[in-house]
Amino acid sequence: MSSKQFAVIGMGRFGSSVARTLYEMDYEVMGIDEDEERINENIQSVTHAIAADCTDEMALKEIGIRNFDVVVVAIGADIQASILTTLILKELGVKKIVVKAQNERHGQVLYKVGADRVVFPERDMGVRVAHNLISANVLDFIELAEDYSVAEVVVTSNMVGKSIRQLDVRARFGVNIIAIKSGDKFNISPRPDEMIERHDVLVVIGHNLDLKKFEEHA
Repeated sequence: MSSKQFAVIGMGRFGSSVARTLYEMDYEVMGIDEDEERINENIQSVTHAIAADCTDEMALKEIGIRNFDVVVVAIGADIQASILTTLILKELGVKKIVVKAQNERHGQVLYKVGADRVVFPERDMGVRVAHNLISANVLDFIELAEDYSVAEVVVTSNMVGKSIRQLDVRARFGVNIIAIKSGDKFNISPRPDEMIERHDVLVVIGHNLDLKKFEEHA
C-alpha cells in the first residue's frame, strides 16, 4: 500500500471514478458522502467509507481530514456546499485541495477560498484526474483500453542528459516512449540515441500498473 493518502468528498459519478481509480492503483482512499446509500454502493471500491456532512467542520475534524495528503471535493450540483467545504478544508490546514467545479465562475470562487486545483468533469475524466494526483509530472492521461493508457510525463531532473537507450524504460518499467515533445516540436518514434533535455515531455504507452511505477519512480 502506498503511503500517500487520499480523501474523496462526494461519491457521485465523478468522485467515485476518482476514488476507484486511486484505490485500484493501491492507494489508501477514504470516500465521504452524506448519502448513506452512495457510501454503501462504493464501499468495495475505497479503503474506508464514511457518511458525513462535509459542510460540518466538527464532522471533518473527527474524520481526521487534515491527515490526508490530498482531499478531492467532488460534490455534485450544490455549489454552495462545495465552496463551504473547500473553505473549511483550507482552514483546517489540508495540504492539497482539488475541487470539482460546475463552471468557470464557480472555479474562480474556489481558487479564491483556497482550492489548489480546480477540475471541470466535462473536460477532466475522473481517471485522468486520479493519475494527475499521483504525480505532478503527469500532464495528461488517456485510456486506450481497459488496462492500457498513454501518459504525457514531464521529464525529471535525473532523466535530463540521458538517451532513451540509457533510460531503458522498457526493461525497467515495461513501458514505451512513443514520442518526445520539445516546446512546439513533436518527435514521433524517437531513436534510442535521442537525448532527453530539460522541459521535454515524454509521451509514454503501457499497462496502467507499469505506467504507475514509471510515474512514481522514473
